[in-house]
Amino acid sequence: MKQLFALLLSIFIFLSACSTKELSSASEAKLLDKKWGQIEQEAKNTKVRIFMWGGDEGINHYMDEWVAPKLKKQYGITLERIPMDTHEFLQKLLNEKKAEKEKGTIDIIWINGENFKNAKENDLLFGPITNKLPNFQKYIDAHSLNIQYDFGTAVDGLEAPWGKVQFVFLYDANKISQPPRTFAELKHWIKEHPGKFTYPEPTDFTGNAFLRHLLYESVGGSEKLLERGYDPQFVKNKAEKMWTYLNEIKPYLWHRGETYPNSLTELDRLYSQGEVWMTMGYNEARAESLIKNGIFPKSTRSFVFESGSIGNTHFLAIPFNSPNKAGAMVTINFLLSPKAQLEKFRPTYWGEGMSLDPSKLSEQDQQALNEINRGKSVLPTDILKKHLLPEVDPRYVGWLKENWLHEIVRKK
Repeated sequence: MKQLFALLLSIFIFLSACSTKELSSASEAKLLDKKWGQIEQEAKNTKVRIFMWGGDEGINHYMDEWVAPKLKKQYGITLERIPMDTHEFLQKLLNEKKAEKEKGTIDIIWINGENFKNAKENDLLFGPITNKLPNFQKYIDAHSLNIQYDFGTAVDGLEAPWGKVQFVFLYDANKISQPPRTFAELKHWIKEHPGKFTYPEPTDFTGNAFLRHLLYESVGGSEKLLERGYDPQFVKNKAEKMWTYLNEIKPYLWHRGETYPNSLTELDRLYSQGEVWMTMGYNEARAESLIKNGIFPKSTRSFVFESGSIGNTHFLAIPFNSPNKAGAMVTINFLLSPKAQLEKFRPTYWGEGMSLDPSKLSEQDQQALNEINRGKSVLPTDILKKHLLPEVDPRYVGWLKENWLHEIVRKK
């Protein structure tokens, strides 16, 4: 009798679990079928928890002092920002997925690159959501490669672009009247000014981006890598031009290429002390605060190559087990509004590039955008957009780290 009871109890629990899961899936599908006004109504007077990196005070102040009060006033949404590194909340979601926890504690995550790839491959995200967000439909250039792909991984509507940064070179205009426009001109300039240029090791995010751009040129363009995905044999066959270039400039680099800055911070220090005349970075506006704080010379300006500059888009996504998916969608849509993006663009808080297509803004918003002074060191938005290059499969980051050691450091 006891065995029969135990069997019946097991069957009941199994059926209940299936039922709960089916109801959850049905509820999610129902939410995505609703009209936007209904989703907004459902989101009113709820709490939304956003898990995000909290290491930048400007970003934190933007979320706490500007976004949260506006959301509260417009929708009654209480926004709670939870500072946490991306890999930590992804591990939390992965554990919850394995435990089949249908209701978690995270509503929005700030994500991109390899973390998105892992989240997508492990079915940790809710969606696709972007086709339901009015501001995505109205203001985002959905055909842009930087929107369609996140480090070479197809986005497929599972995350919404929140902001963009772009790789630029920074130089001292008092020492360099005409910066190089191509890798060929850069090589010529380096040879004419020995010791005044270097780049960080590829273990550094910025140094790796510099090499990835050179890799694009070597293989015939970023589209070749996007088409193939990760293909180490293809790049091995095509990378000779890149290795030749790097070995050719090596004797003319800072310290004759016998050592390299181990980070962007180290390269910035060399630049601030005048040892090198150029630095670089993955944020087109990052020099402004360094100029303001007296670290970089006031004559610092930026440039990109004619062949383009790699842009990095970061995104917002909703976990599979968000307890408030409607609130999360309304919050993300708000963060994609021209009002929120323009405020983020101002140097007051964050100062980073918008994820919106400026040409899709109203005349009034375009005028407001044009009136924002980002500083003399920042290139105009239309020039940055014109030269934007996509990221490719994140596994090329590791490929460059490994092969650079063999092809450049160990070669005499």
